Amino acid sequence: MKIVRPLLLVVSFLICWHLLVQLTKVPHYILPGPVAVYLAFIQNWSVLLGHMGVTLTEIVLGLLLGTILGCLCALTMILSPLLKRWLLPVLVMSQAIPVFALAPILVLWLGYGIASKVAMAVLIIFFPVTSSFYHGMQRTETDLLELARIMGGGHASILRFIVIPNALPAFGGGLRVAAAVAPIGAIIGEWVGASKGLGFYMLHANARMQVDRMFAALILLAVVSVGLYYLVDFLLLKIIYWEKPRELYHE
Repeated sequence: MKIVRPLLLVVSFLICWHLLVQLTKVPHYILPGPVAVYLAFIQNWSVLLGHMGVTLTEIVLGLLLGTILGCLCALTMILSPLLKRWLLPVLVMSQAIPVFALAPILVLWLGYGIASKVAMAVLIIFFPVTSSFYHGMQRTETDLLELARIMGGGHASILRFIVIPNALPAFGGGLRVAAAVAPIGAIIGEWVGASKGLGFYMLHANARMQVDRMFAALILLAVVSVGLYYLVDFLLLKIIYWEKPRELYHE
């Protein structure tokens, strides 16, 4: 049933898309039909897969680096209240500035290569990971901490065996959000300045009115993003095995 439901949704979406194009007679350069998009993908699959590899590399590197930096920042704030007072305003400011405004600056500083796209992804991923992990550690039950201290636990052991495991479910929620938004940073970076990637390919196709190719790249990007999210979700369920998802309401 878990496989049938997504397949039904995809088939229903394609049927509605096809009917919309046929009934409204919308020009193909505005909204091509699913058949035209499929043919465009088949005719250009090798080029699309090459660009997909570049974008996927940017997304995965940004996700890894953003997660590492976010965890280190959260640990720094939980261990040092003094540094927290300095780091917290920086975190808030990093989210107050629109990502689109930073993209041209990063491209100027880091060039048109992969570095500026990875940096964009890191900026988007960094905050949800840091915030979720930090607040997860903050919500550790006081009784557990007191019991650990009474039993002779030091700061390092309490952090390792109580505080961090207690924060992993919240961290998992932040990481799932990060996996969902990671492609945004890479694509924005490619739109601002790039020579490879699905974002670059979409702009290239749009400028030449090859809308069917642009939609093919967009759908491929959506498939990659959804696949990455479910991969992260699967790995988190395996790692945080003691935190099983629960339904609030049962059918």
